[in-house]
Amino acid sequence: MTADYSTKTRDLLQRLTAFFDQHIYPNEERYLREVDANRRAGNAWIPSKVIDELKPIAQREGMWNLFLPHPYEGQGGISNLDYAPLCELMGRVMWSGEVFNCSAPDTGNMETLERYATDAQKQRWLKPLLAGEIRSAFLMTEPAVASSDATNIQCTIRREGDEYVINGRKWFSSGAGNPRCAIFIVMGKTDTEAPRHAQQSMVLVPRDTPGVTVVRPLTVFGYDDAPHGHMEVTLENVRVPVDNILLGEGRGFEIAQGRLGPGRIHHCMRSIGAAERALESMIDRLADRVAFGKALSEQSIWHERIAESRCMIDQARLLTLDAAHRMDTVGNKEARSEIAMIKVVAPNMSCKVVDWAIQAHGAAGVSADFWLADAYAQQRTVRIVDGPDEVHRNAIAKIEIAKRAALRAPRVV
Repeated sequence: MTADYSTKTRDLLQRLTAFFDQHIYPNEERYLREVDANRRAGNAWIPSKVIDELKPIAQREGMWNLFLPHPYEGQGGISNLDYAPLCELMGRVMWSGEVFNCSAPDTGNMETLERYATDAQKQRWLKPLLAGEIRSAFLMTEPAVASSDATNIQCTIRREGDEYVINGRKWFSSGAGNPRCAIFIVMGKTDTEAPRHAQQSMVLVPRDTPGVTVVRPLTVFGYDDAPHGHMEVTLENVRVPVDNILLGEGRGFEIAQGRLGPGRIHHCMRSIGAAERALESMIDRLADRVAFGKALSEQSIWHERIAESRCMIDQARLLTLDAAHRMDTVGNKEARSEIAMIKVVAPNMSCKVVDWAIQAHGAAGVSADFWLADAYAQQRTVRIVDGPDEVHRNAIAKIEIAKRAALRAPRVV
């Protein structure tokens, strides 16, 4: 596995970089002012005008649905390896992914629908999602159980004739706060007597179905992430047609594993972009500040932190590229160890680099005047979403033990 990008990737990266220089960076302050104005007016949950203006430009320039590795009706078709540096660039500005229709949880939901949905489900939900006409949410995590173990889920999906009746409480349902969110992918249990990993199913629930209630937005380190939002949602006797099941009853855990692999590596790609920008901000700030008679950038402690940041970022990037390459060549299941490793490494690395950048900025670093406090909240959260560090370390250890056990097994002659 080398660090060389393909000709296709280099071209896309050059074009995407130019797009950021022309359209994204100049609009960062406007985006924040817009959200703040909506909040002061009493409704932060209004789609961004900035993003709405930039989406058609991105579409016209061919930078749309870049995340989708398997093409669908002319959309997507870029490998995970090709997408890695593009997604990294999007990680430098946290709202930028939506401009290119490459933001979570829609990316994971669209991949799920492309891989597992029926043709009718794709026409109804995947096509408008790929067109950027609607948004979506993924409802798996629950407040009453340790959702890092998906078999704990208590939401019930009970069949009654030609309908499923759904009852449960979900939270941290990212994207459910957006008024354009039209479809939920809900994970729940259809058969509590089945084997442990065959009890769960996934079903498509339109947002406007009777019995669906968005209870409240949840904050992350005080941020509500409007207009995206992480919502608590209740489902009370929600009825949907049996045709809304994804893949079939008892296949939910299987779908979750297929969905979360790409989602995890996308988080890692964005984490690297955030860390890279944090390092740049750290260096710039250190050069501009003088303490005890000399620039902070001349003090040895900061030399160590700058050097360590560069080492950690590049190590994480190479591990991400290796995982992406494995996903493209042997599939997500066979690449599960590499995905788990980078899911541990990248957000921990980014947390550390962003933390050092905050330290370099002093009191300003924890204020809302700079992007670093928000970035830290985001990166710290990534250590939990799509499986916490402990779960991934456990999976890595089991794989390593199994590999060694296979080598040590006595040969039959």
